[in-house]
Amino acid sequence: MSLCGFTDDDFHDACKELDEPQLEGGWELFTETMGVQIYRLLDKETGLYEYKVFGVLASCTPELCADVYMDLDYRKKWDSYVKELYEKDFDGHPAIYWEVKYPFPLSNRDYVYARERRDLDVGDRKVRVVLARSSSGTACLEKSGVIRVKDYKQSLAMESDGDSGTRIFLNYFDNPGGMIPTWLVNWGAKTGVPGFLTDMQKACNNYAKHLQKK
Repeated sequence: MSLCGFTDDDFHDACKELDEPQLEGGWELFTETMGVQIYRLLDKETGLYEYKVFGVLASCTPELCADVYMDLDYRKKWDSYVKELYEKDFDGHPAIYWEVKYPFPLSNRDYVYARERRDLDVGDRKVRVVLARSSSGTACLEKSGVIRVKDYKQSLAMESDGDSGTRIFLNYFDNPGGMIPTWLVNWGAKTGVPGFLTDMQKACNNYAKHLQKK
C-alpha cells in the first residue's frame, strides 16, 4: 500500500486495460472520434456515468506524456479550464487542490485529491501509470460559491505505440454535484475528452520550450 492508499493491483489493473480492455458488465461504446474510443458505464447509485477512454497520441513519447501530465505548473499554462492548481501538505496529507472553471451560470467545482505515478516494467515493455482519487480526509476548507467534488477517481496508463507515439488508457468518474442537466454532463464527456487529448498533444509538443523558459 502506497502513502496515497493505492495498491500494486490498482496499478497493474490499469496496465491490463492496454492489453485487453475490460468492458464486461454493462460498458457501452459512447462515441468514437479522432481515433479515440470512449466507453461508459451507468452508475445506478448516482445516475452518472463512469468512462473508459482508449486512444493514441501520435507525436508524443510515453515519458513525455507522463512528465507533462504530472507538471502542475505547466498545466496551468495550457489548460484553459484551470482556475487554481497546486500541491501542498494538508495536515500531514500531501494532496492536490484543483479548481475548475465552469461556464456561467454554473458554479465552479474544486477537487482535493491524492495522486501517484509509477513506471512499471511489464515483460519487455515499460508502462507509465498515474492514479488519482478524492482525498476526503484532507483539511482543506471549502470555498463559498465553489462546489467541492467529493467523489472522483482517475487512472491513466501510457505505453509506446511502437512508433513515436503513445497508446493511452484513461478511466475516470466524478460526481460534479449540484443541478447540472444530464445532457450537459454527456456533452462535456463527448467533446471534452477529445478536446483535452488534443490540448495535451499540443502541450507535449511545446514542453521543451516551456522548460527552456524556466
